[in-house]
Amino acid sequence: MPLEVGVLGYGFMGKAHANAMARLPMFFPDAPAIDRSVLIGRHESALADAADRLGFDATATDWRDVVDDVDVFYNLGPNHVHREPSVAALEAGTPVFCEKPLAPTLEDAEAMARAAREAGNDVPAGCAFNYRFVPAIQYAKRLLEAGDLGEIHHVRGRYLQDWLVDPEAPWSWRNDAELAGSGALGDLGAHTVDLLRFLVGSEGLAGDIERVSGHLQTFVDERPVEGTGTDETRPVTVDDAYSAQLEFENGTLGTIEASRFATGHKNDHTIEIHGSEGSLRFSLERLNELEVLRDGDRGYETILVTDEDDPYIDHWWPPGHVIGWEHLFVHENYEFLCAVADGSEYEPNFADGLAAQRVLDAIEASDDRGEWVSLE
Repeated sequence: MPLEVGVLGYGFMGKAHANAMARLPMFFPDAPAIDRSVLIGRHESALADAADRLGFDATATDWRDVVDDVDVFYNLGPNHVHREPSVAALEAGTPVFCEKPLAPTLEDAEAMARAAREAGNDVPAGCAFNYRFVPAIQYAKRLLEAGDLGEIHHVRGRYLQDWLVDPEAPWSWRNDAELAGSGALGDLGAHTVDLLRFLVGSEGLAGDIERVSGHLQTFVDERPVEGTGTDETRPVTVDDAYSAQLEFENGTLGTIEASRFATGHKNDHTIEIHGSEGSLRFSLERLNELEVLRDGDRGYETILVTDEDDPYIDHWWPPGHVIGWEHLFVHENYEFLCAVADGSEYEPNFADGLAAQRVLDAIEASDDRGEWVSLE
């Protein structure tokens, strides 16, 4: 029988995941069969239109009516609604896939991870770090685990956007600490932290992040409220940008940053890793490419990661026919739904989401205290 999927949220991420679900039977025929059963939201008229466009059979305005009845629950709502529905679904034995960051606060993330542990390994709880599923990132992971870069010395990660540079850009829930938890730190920094943990977090490479030193900055303190027809504004209570230094277990030095005020950058997520025998770098804006330097090379080689034996590429097009951002969600959904069908573990899971949240929380604490902060 097809897995019945319930999805909370029909905005940006709702569209991305609905598109991925629709593509699965065409390109991943071994994926489990699913029904996009019910779409959940607050506003009935907009919800009905979204369900029609995104291919859902029914709608609901209360997640409580859904989490017990579906086979899989996707929580794609704003950060402040991650905890309660996800925990309720897990307590009902329903696998959960939740957007990142896992929660707006460390306390919420701990509660969600605890619910996932108590639900057991046969009830997958996935966290939406979709950039793990870039073929070039998977290729980089293979190089690192094979020891091609030698001893890891430096890691760098930056995530730069510019959609808030204009001080007249409207206020949204992403500007509110009560709803979002943090700004660029949680929205963008969570991705960077998870990618570094994924790539170099094993014991034989950099190991765990042990302590951090962070700085947060807000450039615009209030923003206009859209659609009121007045001059009403609301305060911005989150960071617009952050930077941090990381110290890893094995002595690796890390620097990470993110900004929504980096003029000229639209969605520039860049990772660099330097080892004793080589280096690599990756940019999301050129996601089919990985730059690699090996011992003895005079410069970086640009590898187009589109060959048939590259991760996931055999499901798509002939070599050189590049894939795009939306394909990452297909890979992600394939892996998660296979885990659900098999009753097996999935990564990145809620434990990974919690681990990233601990780093984000420590960066905020470091900014508050003006000192290095150790992770427990």
